[in-house]
Amino acid sequence: MLGALFAGWYAFNIYFNIYNKQILTVFPYPWTNTNFQFLGGTVIALLGWATGLITRPTTLTGKQLLAIVPLAIVHTLGNLLTNVSLGKVAVSFTHTIKAMEPFFSVVLSSIFLGDAPTLPIILALCPIVGGVVLASVSEVSFNWIGFLAAMGSNLTFQSRNVLSKKVLSGDLKKGLDNINLFSIITVMSFFILAPFTLLVEGMVATPAVMTSMGLDSALIFKRLIYAAFCFHMYQQVSYVILSKVTPVTHSVGNSVKRVVVIVSTVIFFRTPVSFMNGLGTAIALMGVVLYSQVKRLEGKKKAA
Repeated sequence: MLGALFAGWYAFNIYFNIYNKQILTVFPYPWTNTNFQFLGGTVIALLGWATGLITRPTTLTGKQLLAIVPLAIVHTLGNLLTNVSLGKVAVSFTHTIKAMEPFFSVVLSSIFLGDAPTLPIILALCPIVGGVVLASVSEVSFNWIGFLAAMGSNLTFQSRNVLSKKVLSGDLKKGLDNINLFSIITVMSFFILAPFTLLVEGMVATPAVMTSMGLDSALIFKRLIYAAFCFHMYQQVSYVILSKVTPVTHSVGNSVKRVVVIVSTVIFFRTPVSFMNGLGTAIALMGVVLYSQVKRLEGKKKAA
């Protein structure tokens, strides 16, 4: 079962990145695309609650909802910035930059949670930062907007994780499992982003606009639906896996997933990769695995 969950996690993520990139290449509206993905997740969550496939939270309070709002805001920003990046640079480059998530996690945890990093953790971050720098300076598709958007998504996603630990604890976490928390955040994200999407990009997700751009609207809508479904499912499966394994095991699995996504999209899109770019990506990803192992060893020491 666990093996099937990991396979599903990886497969949904690969297909999401492929469909997403195909859409953003010809239909460059990241706000609309992101909100469509949140809409898909909202529909899936509501159907899950209505049919009983997802156990509805029984004791959800106003205080809990208020605590979740900041998480939904940074979740919204993180996914929007990821799509902005994917629209500007190669999928493989976006995911190489996102390998720096541990760096932002350590910095934010140190600032807001008082978790000072140990020397082994700091040393493990060095190849991650160095690898991303090396990959960036040799990246064929390098674009400052794409680069900064991916960096911004790292910051917002890790802010979400830190906020989750800081805000949702004790009584505020009662009655909320990971799947319900993610579903509520998804619904909130849709309603948060919708008005800004209309303000920034207008109503562009229509057959008339797509046809005027020379696009096959049926094909674009089909890919939008596929991307939205894969987007929600890979994150949902990720939460299920997290409930069954340790955070460190999940982190290692996430590192392997990033490798699989990078290799798969490079092959699918025939992305040109120079030696230095490939070397930088490899160093960064090995650094992420090293970081995960250091965290695992430190966790064992604390437990002992």
